[in-house]
Amino acid sequence: MHPNQERCLPAWNLCGRYLVCEERFRCPCHLSQLHPAGAPSFCRDTNRQPTTAKHNSRGTGEALDYAARRGVFVVAAAGNQGVVGSSAITRHSWVIPVVAYDLRGRPINQSNLGGSIGRRGLGAPGDDVTSLGADGGPITFGGTSVAVPFVTGAIALLWSQFPTATAAEVKFALTQVSTQRRTTVVPPLLDAWAAYQVMVTTHERS
Repeated sequence: MHPNQERCLPAWNLCGRYLVCEERFRCPCHLSQLHPAGAPSFCRDTNRQPTTAKHNSRGTGEALDYAARRGVFVVAAAGNQGVVGSSAITRHSWVIPVVAYDLRGRPINQSNLGGSIGRRGLGAPGDDVTSLGADGGPITFGGTSVAVPFVTGAIALLWSQFPTATAAEVKFALTQVSTQRRTTVVPPLLDAWAAYQVMVTTHERS
């Protein structure tokens, strides 16, 4: 057992074939748990601000590098402070930052935006989204953390249709559908169908 396993593992929830991270990376030992049976995996990050930025930035970068080497998706909520900027997480080239969009297809006011978010991120529904609450009843809420599951769900669906694809290929199909170079701080809306069409041209379905 890893010396930190007892401390780290409660942050992870196994959901079917996918391991979902509910907290910000604290050490790379998390990621050694991600492929128990070669299962495709991804992480969701709530992107809370670190208390010791310099130390956590270095550790977070190492963990994200390790995730990239292992082919583990990292999908991070951009944050709800309504600022233009980035963090050690959203700046990382492997991470897919997610911005919340409203029902009119525009980023909600409190979503964080930034250069790295605009270049490599995605927008997804994050306003007045109804789901199940902790008591099993319906609850309506919003924000970037609400938008993230739309992206992770699209990843799961694509990978289930194209299981031989690499994580990098699925990520490219989702985030680089447009051939136009991204130059704004606002990412495009998730287009799962367009990503599927990209995958069809390069992979056979199982």
